[in-house]
Amino acid sequence: MPHAPEKILLASPRGYCAGVDRAVQTVERARDLHGAPVYGRKEIVHNKHVVEVLRARGAIFVDQETEVPEGATVVFSAHGVAPSVHENAAERRLNTIDATCPLVTKVHREAVKFAADGYTIVLIGHAGHEEVEGTMGEAPEHIVLIETEEDVDRLEVADPDRIAYISQTTLSVDETRAIITRLRDKFPNITGPRTDDICYATTNRQMAVKQLAAACDLVLVIGSKNSSNSQRLVDVTRELGTASHLIDHEGQVHEEWLEGARTVGITSGASAPEDLVQRLVAFFRARGTSDVEELEVIQEDVRFMLPKTIRQAMAGQPA
Repeated sequence: MPHAPEKILLASPRGYCAGVDRAVQTVERARDLHGAPVYGRKEIVHNKHVVEVLRARGAIFVDQETEVPEGATVVFSAHGVAPSVHENAAERRLNTIDATCPLVTKVHREAVKFAADGYTIVLIGHAGHEEVEGTMGEAPEHIVLIETEEDVDRLEVADPDRIAYISQTTLSVDETRAIITRLRDKFPNITGPRTDDICYATTNRQMAVKQLAAACDLVLVIGSKNSSNSQRLVDVTRELGTASHLIDHEGQVHEEWLEGARTVGITSGASAPEDLVQRLVAFFRARGTSDVEELEVIQEDVRFMLPKTIRQAMAGQPA
C-alpha cells in the first residue's frame, strides 16, 4: 500500500510573489497586444511549468536578445538585465517590454548610485544567476561578487573606507545576515542600502517554512532546480533538521520519502503557481489523507502594476 500521511500542512504564504505574477501577466498581455510569437530573453521566471504553459501560448524563449528577429517584440525577464542588453535591443530595433521585478530594479539603482559615488560594491549573490549578471552589468568595474563568509575573509579592496554592499533578492535571509555581519566586522565603515535587498516574498516564505518544519516530519517544496528562492526553502528546512525535497510536480515524489512521515508540509517557491500545490494535495487525498490545513504565518497584499509600455498599449496610448 502507498504511504499516506495523517496530515498535510500548507505553508502560507507560498507560491507566486508580486514580481512573478507581474512578469507572467506581462508575457500574456504582450501576446494579446502584439500577437504571437512574443520573445522572452531567458525564461521569464524560474519555473518549468510556467515556461511550458507560456510556450504553448505563443512565447519563444531565447538565451540572448541577439537571437530575437529584428523588429520583434521581446520581454525581459523578472530577474533584470544589464544596460548592454538594452543597447543591443535598441540596435536591433526590438520592441522591448521590461518585466524586471521592481525590487530587482531597486538593487540596480543602488549599484549605479554607489558606483557614481566611487565605492567598491560588494554584491552578495550566486555566480551565474541571471539577477546577479544583470546587477553586475550596471557597474562591472566597481562590483565584486561574494558568495560566502569565507569570501569576505579573502576580500581585499583599494579603500576600506569606500565600500558598500548590496545583495541578490532571493538569498537565504540568515546566511546573508551572517555575511553582512562578517563584512561589518572586517570593514567597519561599510555602507549598505537603506532597506534590505532581500525581497519580502523570499523573507516571508523562509519565515513560514521555518514554522512548517517545526510541525512536520517532511517538507516538500514545489519549485524548479534553477529557482534560487525555492532551493533556499529546502536549505532552511534541512538546517532545522527536517527532511525536505524540491520537486517540480507531484510525479516526482519518492515513496521512500513518505515512510514514517505522519505530517507532511507543502510550500512552493515564489515562481511556482498554486495549481501545482493543489495537484500535490490531490495526490495525497487520493491516497487517503483527508486532514489538510493551512499554516498561516503572515498575510501578504503586495501588488505591482504592469510595465508602463503594457499599460499604455492596453489603454490605446502611444508608447
